[in-house]
Amino acid sequence: MSFSEKINNWFGSYPEEDEISNEQPPVKTNSKQVMSLVNSKQTTQINEKKIMLFEPRVFSDVKTMAGRLLNDQAVVVNFQRMSEEQAYRVVDFLSGVIFAIDGDMQRIGEQIFLCTPHDYVVEGSLTNATRSQFEQGEF
Repeated sequence: MSFSEKINNWFGSYPEEDEISNEQPPVKTNSKQVMSLVNSKQTTQINEKKIMLFEPRVFSDVKTMAGRLLNDQAVVVNFQRMSEEQAYRVVDFLSGVIFAIDGDMQRIGEQIFLCTPHDYVVEGSLTNATRSQFEQGEF
C-alpha cells in the first residue's frame, strides 16, 4: 500500500473504483389499472339541495335561517306566528344575508317568503296582487 493510499484511507477517501455508479436500475412499470369506485348514494347526497321550512316566533330564530342560507340551502319562512314588527326585522336581516350571498327573496304567499342562494332557479309566476303588495311594502 502506497503512502497516498494510506492517507486516503485515514481520511475516509476510497479509491475511485469504489465510487457509486451513476447508473440507475431500470424502472419496472406495473400494468395494473386502478379504478376508483364512488358510491352513487354518496354522490347524490353531496349534490343534494334542500329547502328548509321555518315558522319563526322570535327574532333570534333568524340566526338559524341565515345559517341555512349560508350553507347553500333555500329557506321558506312563514311569518303567521310572529308580530308584524318582528317580521319586518327578520325580512330586513334576511335581505342582508341574501345580498351577501347573491341570492334572491320572493314573496310566495300573504306572509310567506322564499329565500334562495345564488344557484337556485325558481320558475313560475305570482299574481300581480301579491307582487304589488310586496313591492309597496304592505305586509
